[in-house]
Amino acid sequence: MQAERLDGANLTISGLVAIASGRCGVEVEAAALRRVGESNALLQHARAHGAVYGANTGVGANRHERASDEERGLRLLRSHCAAVGPVEDDNTARAAMTVRLNQILAGGSGISPRVAEALAQALRDGAVPTIHSWGAIGTADLAALAELGLTLAGERPWQNGKGPVTTIDATDALPLISSSALTVATAALGLQRMQSQLRASVVVAALSFLALRGNPEAYDVNVHRNRAHPGQVEVARLMSRLVAGCAAPVRIQDPFGLRVLPQVTAPAIHAARTLDDVLTSEINAAVENPLVTPEGVLHHGQFHTATLASGLDAARGAFLPVLSLSTARLGLLMRPDLTGLRAFLAAGPAGSSGLMISEYVVQDLLTEIRVGMTPTAAGTLSISLGLEEHASFATQGARSLRTMTQLAPTLLAAELVAAVRALRMAPGRLTVGPLRDAFEMADEALDPSEDDRPLGIDLERGAELLPRLGAVLDYSSMGLSA
Repeated sequence: MQAERLDGANLTISGLVAIASGRCGVEVEAAALRRVGESNALLQHARAHGAVYGANTGVGANRHERASDEERGLRLLRSHCAAVGPVEDDNTARAAMTVRLNQILAGGSGISPRVAEALAQALRDGAVPTIHSWGAIGTADLAALAELGLTLAGERPWQNGKGPVTTIDATDALPLISSSALTVATAALGLQRMQSQLRASVVVAALSFLALRGNPEAYDVNVHRNRAHPGQVEVARLMSRLVAGCAAPVRIQDPFGLRVLPQVTAPAIHAARTLDDVLTSEINAAVENPLVTPEGVLHHGQFHTATLASGLDAARGAFLPVLSLSTARLGLLMRPDLTGLRAFLAAGPAGSSGLMISEYVVQDLLTEIRVGMTPTAAGTLSISLGLEEHASFATQGARSLRTMTQLAPTLLAAELVAAVRALRMAPGRLTVGPLRDAFEMADEALDPSEDDRPLGIDLERGAELLPRLGAVLDYSSMGLSA
């Protein structure tokens, strides 16, 4: 198995996803591990000569209390381990471990090298900790990482596999949990799915365009150069390429579901690019409080993830219109005045319902997504005896993106199923090239029957097909390369 080299500086989101999925192992750079040892020595020296938050003091509102007993490390982990809420899946747990390990390798945590080595060994062994979700507000995943720490210490069970056991001493506990690694991991996995779904959504929309006999003038690059928002020209150029050779349009102007696709998709691409940059910085960042540097131990607020929270809000806010536009195109495909086919793409006796119920499904899903669309920046709090009076709530934004990208495939699949059925009914509207390849891929996967029947299997197969559809073209110019 190929191994991803972790050095605290060069881990990419694609590399993180490969490790999380188990497709790739990990190898720790020796130089990075030496940095961890040097940082630990600096922390021990600073602790011996003065007060260091969490190393010889309490935390939070107890920060002025001196604490020196050697059991304090485990006590801190136990007291911060809420162990409540849903248990994270294996991919998310592995991703969180990888993020935390890489951040530690960036230097600055002061943690013992043996803890870093234990994390690396757990990843190599395929061991997955039991991590409960709840207990974070975007200022560090204290509860989740405390549970990881107790698992490494042998006090909590591994969810899968058998991982190493190591010592967590008084100067290891806070450095281990002073990170938003689970939030970052959740966001990164959600972003990877969002990027894949954006790629697929363009292909699905192009199939709908053919089925609806659309007018390609809306994608003329000369139009989009006149207001060249980020990504818009690229989307227009891609749509022009996909629908090249289409039949003569039947309308001078199409409904918005077709006509404004570049304008609606481009902001989502731009937001995904921005979030990708933010998350790449996060997974390679030394964010611990306090931060151990050769110049001294520095106490700070770098754990506040305001930039990540803003990026997640922007990504979710920009992706929602892409999904709602897909539901609009599904509605267009149901209309005989636009397709020239039967209402709801039905077949069989008069009054057959065809794909009618799929509109109800997508509106249900879209509403579920909308319910979680409140910007995290709207949140307020006052905790820890009033001494912590602000938070980013990036954690909740990451979870919301995860939910969004878990629901989106079925929504996009409904449009795909309808477009494929329409093109089966009117095969003369198909073009040659990548779009025909996409159609044939879907045509093979989906049930050819047009009888009134349960649609669940088609929607499930369509959702499973989306990553393959999204790979039919090179999207690197859009910042969406797989």
